[in-house]
Amino acid sequence: MLVSVSISTNAVVLNKQSAIVSGVPWYDQSGKPVSAHGACIVNEGGKYYLFGEYKTDSANVFAGFSCYSSTDLCNWKFERMVLPVQVDGKLGPNRVGERVKVMKCPTTDEFVMYMHVDNLNYKDQFVGYATSKTINGVYTFQGPLLFNGKSVRKWDMGTFQDTDGKGYVITHSGNLYQLADDYKSVSAQIVKDMTPQCEAPVIFKRKGVYYWIGSKLTSWEKNDNYYFTATSLAGPWKERGLIAPEGTLTWNSQSTYVLPIIGAKDTTYLFMGDRWSFPRQYSAATYVWQPLVVSDSSLLMPQYKQSWTIDSHTAKWNDFVLDGKVIDNKDKAVIQYLGKWTNVGEQISSDAKGATFTVKFTGTQIGFYGQAGPTGGYAKVSLYKNGKMILDSQVDMYCKFTETSLRFLSPTLENASYKLVVTVIGEHGIWKNKKGTVFGSTGNTVSLYKILLK
Repeated sequence: MLVSVSISTNAVVLNKQSAIVSGVPWYDQSGKPVSAHGACIVNEGGKYYLFGEYKTDSANVFAGFSCYSSTDLCNWKFERMVLPVQVDGKLGPNRVGERVKVMKCPTTDEFVMYMHVDNLNYKDQFVGYATSKTINGVYTFQGPLLFNGKSVRKWDMGTFQDTDGKGYVITHSGNLYQLADDYKSVSAQIVKDMTPQCEAPVIFKRKGVYYWIGSKLTSWEKNDNYYFTATSLAGPWKERGLIAPEGTLTWNSQSTYVLPIIGAKDTTYLFMGDRWSFPRQYSAATYVWQPLVVSDSSLLMPQYKQSWTIDSHTAKWNDFVLDGKVIDNKDKAVIQYLGKWTNVGEQISSDAKGATFTVKFTGTQIGFYGQAGPTGGYAKVSLYKNGKMILDSQVDMYCKFTETSLRFLSPTLENASYKLVVTVIGEHGIWKNKKGTVFGSTGNTVSLYKILLK
């Protein structure tokens, strides 16, 4: 069952975002959250199609693969659930479906989708595939991807399509498989066990150099992603180091895909990362999309870009400053606190269940900045107009790497009077991996640094 996260579209002017904004909820044309994790993007017919895992807040079960479209990478239209939960079988109820990736086969013009299929105990893993004649049609699940008549029994996986049209499937632990000409089976294994870890694998190519990004084995926890390079897919692959400054945990995210955006004057390599929030993956998990700095045989995300834009014609990216009036968290003429709140450095924080801060404003958009840290918890975000709730969302304030950033940004609203209420839920993310190791927060803290009004 999905947590109710909804917006009354009568109060929202949709598709008005001007930049790619990381770490905050995104909304589609109907005002519903964009739910597409472990994702990829396919550029087809001048439009971007985003495929991802549609999540729930109740359990880590397959809830379908979603598809969204966009012309600017900022504003997303929900197309459909392109692979819904099957009536029964390997992608039926109470199964796992993750890491969905789509490629267009150049020899058949068919769209082929790949995914990690498993049971809830992660002991029935294999790479599966599905097909569709159209990019945003309903895909038909075909079962396991076979190599020499046997399933590819791996879990975290990705795909790569080379400039010669050949397709590949990448899996955890550094395995690379070349697909047959029709993309429906494996013809050869190109690399075997290149690295002992390497979940969430990604490969992209620039100027004859291949880059292979991987994540360490920390379950839903974020970590410092790293990368390898080679001038041939067969290797040898050379480990190069981290893709973001050490300790930033890849700016609190995990890799899922790199999209080359090719323009008239430049090519931007878009790093797509997930900011997981188990168990509230539907309502609180967000996205970290960043421009990669790539040169020679090195790549880096040296700074966290909260918001940025890309020119669809030239493919040149630029920083984007979110404009609006900044309200200090100590301005009690604007912000009303109820319950126990404490000044902690530049933050005003609370871990008391039911504590709230409220902002009444007239304008078209509101956001707030706060600190995520090891004791962070969940916050409920409610937006009201004329006494009626028009938005009900959640924010996760947990991260092992302590950082202060934008935690919430509303959709663009009609110019009117509103009330924002942020409530300490009194819960936090916590989970165990397959070995029983406990991960997650140790507290329920919600903090406020400043308010942004437009």
